[in-house]
Amino acid sequence: MAKKVSRRLQELQKKVEERPYEPLEALQLLKETATAKFGEAAEAHIRLGIDPKYADQQLRTTVSLPKGTGQVVRIAVIAKGEKVKEALNAGADLAGSEELIEDIQKGMMDFDCLIATPDVMPLVAKLGRLLGPRGLMPSPKGGTVTTDIAQAINEFKGGKLEFRADRTGIVHVMFGKAAFSAEDLLVNLQALQETVDRNRPSGAKGRYWRSLYVSATMGPSIEVDISALRDLKIDAA
Repeated sequence: MAKKVSRRLQELQKKVEERPYEPLEALQLLKETATAKFGEAAEAHIRLGIDPKYADQQLRTTVSLPKGTGQVVRIAVIAKGEKVKEALNAGADLAGSEELIEDIQKGMMDFDCLIATPDVMPLVAKLGRLLGPRGLMPSPKGGTVTTDIAQAINEFKGGKLEFRADRTGIVHVMFGKAAFSAEDLLVNLQALQETVDRNRPSGAKGRYWRSLYVSATMGPSIEVDISALRDLKIDAA
């Protein structure tokens, strides 16, 4: 059954032409089409020329957004001994050891990011079925398995995001809020583009970037000219 498109979205779709937009123009249009009654996120949807069913074509990494995410990030830390206290002192919203693992097993999910020290990962492994589908399972690649708890908390509170390509080779990632200026969104989008390029999987052959679309959470998709984004020289200060 075809998904019904609201009248609001139909009207917004009329504003978007079927062509790749210059990056700043696309982001200005994203802001113009963010008309929902709540603070919408700015989202990027990147189709890559990879097949993630092969180990050498998987993409999972982190990006540090220079202008932040615009969100309050709730961080939980699983560690032992003094590391629990260190995590709380560094600004973690939750921290604990076996008792926190038990709470999560019972359904407690009051966090957006879960960080763990390497020594507790054998215990955290039992949470895989719960955390994996939500993208919350700690991993060294994602920067969420570390002994430097304070640095990790500061980075994720300050605008660091973990993302991965889904099984169809598409990356879906939030890169700010629609309320940001178009210029700040552009700085974040270019940081995302550079991260995706820098972490190109070794098995990716041929054309890597297939398409890039941006949108507000409840807005229409807007195609971005990838070459123009790559060629931009931006001062992120």
